[in-house]
Amino acid sequence: MKKFGVRDQVGYALGDIGGSFVNLYISGFFLIFCTYALGVSPYFMGTMFLLGKVFDAICNVIMGTLPDRWKLGKSGNKFLPYISISKWILAASCLLSFTDVSSWGSTAIHVWVVFVYLFFCVAYTADSIPYGSLASVITNDPVERTKLSRARAIGGMVVGLGFLSFVPMFIYDKSGSIIPEAFFKIAIVFSILSVLAYTGLVRLTTERIRDDKPAGTKSDYSFKDAFKVAIKNRPLIGMMVASIGSLLMINGASQLAPIVFAERYHMPGAFAINSFISIGITLVLFAIVPKLVEKFNKRNLVIATAIFSLAATLLLTLVTIENVYVFMALYNLATIGSSVFVMVVWALVTDCIDYAELQTGKHYEGTLYSLYSFSRKVGMGLGSAIGSYALGWVGFVAGAKSQSPAVAEGVLKMYTGMPIIAFLIMLIGVGLIYNLNAKRTNEMYATLKERRAS
Repeated sequence: MKKFGVRDQVGYALGDIGGSFVNLYISGFFLIFCTYALGVSPYFMGTMFLLGKVFDAICNVIMGTLPDRWKLGKSGNKFLPYISISKWILAASCLLSFTDVSSWGSTAIHVWVVFVYLFFCVAYTADSIPYGSLASVITNDPVERTKLSRARAIGGMVVGLGFLSFVPMFIYDKSGSIIPEAFFKIAIVFSILSVLAYTGLVRLTTERIRDDKPAGTKSDYSFKDAFKVAIKNRPLIGMMVASIGSLLMINGASQLAPIVFAERYHMPGAFAINSFISIGITLVLFAIVPKLVEKFNKRNLVIATAIFSLAATLLLTLVTIENVYVFMALYNLATIGSSVFVMVVWALVTDCIDYAELQTGKHYEGTLYSLYSFSRKVGMGLGSAIGSYALGWVGFVAGAKSQSPAVAEGVLKMYTGMPIIAFLIMLIGVGLIYNLNAKRTNEMYATLKERRAS
């Protein structure tokens, strides 16, 4: 069997790239497409996002039990066969989400919007749960898992900052009005790239942690037992809370960013510039985060940067920055705690999964990850809902070609204010609930190493 190396890291990064082409595109621009092109109310969208993610969260738990119960195919792999199937469904959901149905009646449009969003939720769950669980069977080495976590973070940022940043250049015309047909053309490109990226993941990564059960064999798995393990896992609960905070910012603020630059600063292209600034900061973090983790520990690093970002975003909300370039620079520096959390979160989650093995001696990777993902979907739903409701709160007019100065100012304050709540919740999760400090983590892996060796 191939040794763990760059091949696995590149492959794992490709997996997040594949998912992000669809997930981030829909998270960032589905609201704009539906409100501007289809004339759907932001309040309707907010309610749909919230209820849709609750439905999605339930699907997460169901999906997480499937790989723990049954294997697909003859390869002996636990998660890769599920990804090979679900990638096609996810690509289809992207195309459906941005199909222009503005010529339909109002009722039909609303029914269609709900249908395609729920279809996307199911498709993304069928893909993201096996992908997220995959890290726990690629390697059981803590250092190698940190490398996978970093690779996953970079994968998503490649799409979020390197591809999505250019979307506003295509969906707005020279006068700042929306071009409805542009959304579907971009969806075609992103769907193809998503399938190609997932294909690379399947070919480059290796599942090394295996059991000896043949394909098609039903295990002695018990969801009731796995659930009891999860609710007694204090570190996992802490990460669930912290991730809700993180996703409040990522999903909520990301929806508002294109509107802020287009309506408040009258510069849609600034969205791309803002992304490039974020890329620069991310590259610096990519180089220094492993060293900082080695010196200060993952948990301490998250706590310190979250405290800084809490204070910085509060100041940025109280003081209005008129120069768009100064605003972009300060906003990216102020939210650096989010980038650090995204880079180390997956390593922290795998620590939580191994903590369950330490306590029980059993492997519940798929179920535990799905329960953690349940909290992520709740965070996504709350973030998307609050971001949508925020538009209604400040007087956003659905279907209008442009918004009033008062609305634009209100959207800006929501864009800078949402991270304040997000970082508070992150600090509660990581600082108060998550209790695997450096000493306890090292002791845990020493015990597991001896146990696995015997």
